[in-house]
Amino acid sequence: MRIDVVTVDVKPEHKERFIQETLLNARASIQDEPGCVRWDVLQDTEDPNRIYLYEVYRDKAAEDAHVKMPHFLRWEEATKSWFVKPYQVAVCDSIFPEDSAWG
Repeated sequence: MRIDVVTVDVKPEHKERFIQETLLNARASIQDEPGCVRWDVLQDTEDPNRIYLYEVYRDKAAEDAHVKMPHFLRWEEATKSWFVKPYQVAVCDSIFPEDSAWG
């Protein structure tokens, strides 16, 4: 599996709208992308303006397809001015659980 761990620092005045837009993107990713296995939206307990996105894809092709999807492009356009700084993406390969355990 390919996993993207995205760290986003959102301007406080845009946090609620950012979460709404991100949930739309997350739901569409799960519903419309066969290669998307999981898509979590997490909020830091100490800094509520720091959001983490945990995205699991079957392979690199599915990961690459995600950034071409209409819901991602909409999210990217809607949120582009809401960041304190550019978001950070850590791209990872899954060690555990094994790929077969993802279902």
